[in-house]
Amino acid sequence: MNKDYFYLGTLTKPFGLKGGLCAFFDTDSPERYQSLPAVFLDLDGEMIPYQIDKIQYRGRNQFIIHFADITAEEANDLVQTDLYLPLSELPPLDGNRFYFHEVIGFQVVDKDRGNIGACTGFLELANNPVMQIENDGREILIPASQQFVTKVDRENKTLYIETPEGLIDVYLS
Repeated sequence: MNKDYFYLGTLTKPFGLKGGLCAFFDTDSPERYQSLPAVFLDLDGEMIPYQIDKIQYRGRNQFIIHFADITAEEANDLVQTDLYLPLSELPPLDGNRFYFHEVIGFQVVDKDRGNIGACTGFLELANNPVMQIENDGREILIPASQQFVTKVDRENKTLYIETPEGLIDVYLS
């Protein structure tokens, strides 16, 4: 997957007889995408744009999508294909909310331990994302939960966290 795109969702199954597809959008604000003009599909590692003729929000992150110039047979071949949008389409976040990709490289400072290293990535573990932090050749894993992040300093590229006692010690002992 290209780093210039973000994962939006997946085409889950065919819909109707005219080439429609059900889609699940993995987002906290699905209503924001009700008038989406196009998406990118990851086809064999290539990001291919697909124009949307009609999109209908069905609730609970479910959409019905009809792509331009796609037959029912072609639509069936797209089932289980992931949907992407350019990063430029993400709405900006402020305060302590952040996108994972935007804080990679930020220094991570714990309330008690001070600077514990740089954020190198995130692991998606069953709806419990975990921040990976590199500390002198060791990896520290911290749940990427809003309850642990006390401040996001975008200007100084620093994440301030407050973790439960002993969590960081597991990795640094």
